Order: sequence, then C-alpha cells, then structure tokens
Amino acid sequence: MPMPRWWGHVNKRMFNPRAVAGGKWPVLTHVGRTSGRTYRTPLDAHPVDGGYLFVPVYGSGSDWVRNVLAADGARLRVGGKEMKLAAPRLVGAAEAFQALPDSVARPPKLLRITEFLRMDLVTD
Repeated sequence: MPMPRWWGHVNKRMFNPRAVAGGKWPVLTHVGRTSGRTYRTPLDAHPVDGGYLFVPVYGSGSDWVRNVLAADGARLRVGGKEMKLAAPRLVGAAEAFQALPDSVARPPKLLRITEFLRMDLVTD
C-alpha cells in the first residue's frame, strides 16, 4: 500500500473538510457504493487528453476509487467549474506517465504507486 491507511483516516476527518471548504483543491464528488451517500474528496486532478488522471496515494482499494468505479463516474470541481467524468479505469504507471505533461511532478518512488485512475470528460 502506498500510504498507511491510518493516515488516510486522519486525513479524511481532519484535513479533507478544510481542503473542500477552502476551495483551492480540485474536489471529486462521488456516491458511496453501499451507503448511497454523497462524498466530496479533495484530490490532485491532472488534466490529460480527453479527461483527468488521479493519483490514489492510499492505493486503488481506497473508498473513493472503489466508489467511482462502482458508480461508473463522478463529478469534479476545479477552479469553481464543475464537470462530469465517466468511464473510470485503473491504468498502470507507464500509461499514466505518458499521459501526464512533463511539467507535472511524478509521485515519489517511495510511495510505490503502481495504479492511477483515469476518467473521461463528458461533454454535453
């Protein structure tokens, strides 16, 4: 696992609410796969050709990743603009790094992130 799960619980309860309220981070809105509740998760969202790429620093088994995969999409708010994303899929590091511009810093190797979440932008 890339980051310890206990840190994710701390982050979810202490830092995420502040990040969502602050409006500086991209926020992913997704629905719980069993609860049906709406969740808002601040994440690094990197625009790529036709969509966005997300770095699941707590691994692909994170609740938000599993929720997005189960719902087959989510909404993303970036800079006050909200957009719909669909066709979520896990991609490997090679595909993710090829899609990312060179100006975007790669996650440190220490985190051992091997899977990334990619979604397509839905244009109405």
